[in-house]
Amino acid sequence: QVQLEESGGGLVQPGGSLRLSCTTSRRMFSFNTMGWYRQGPGKERELVASIDSGGSTNYAGSVKGRFAISRDGAKNTVYLQMNDLKPEDTAVYYCNARIWTTEHWGQGTQVTVSS
Repeated sequence: QVQLEESGGGLVQPGGSLRLSCTTSRRMFSFNTMGWYRQGPGKERELVASIDSGGSTNYAGSVKGRFAISRDGAKNTVYLQMNDLKPEDTAVYYCNARIWTTEHWGQGTQVTVSS
C-alpha cells in the first residue's frame, strides 16, 4: 500500500507564495511519474505539474512561470513551489504517483488565495 502525505497548504494573500510537499512511503524513483493536481470549487480535477522518473517536467499553462515542481530522492519527497498566487489558484491540491496504469493519491491539502 502506497501512502502519500501532503503538507504546506494554507491561506495566502494574492501575490504570495506557498510550498507544498508530498512524501511517499515508497522509493519515489519506482514511480513513472509524480505530480500535483488540483480541484477548485465547482471545477473538475486538473493536472498542475508533474515530473517523471527521468526528471522531465510538465506544467498546466495557467501556472507556467509561477509554479515549479522539484524532488528530493533522498527524502522521497516532491515539492510544488507556488509563487505569485492568484485567487483562481484556490483549490484542494492532491499529490499523485503513478506506476504504469496504477495511480495513488494523497488526501489533499487546501490552498486558499484571498485578501
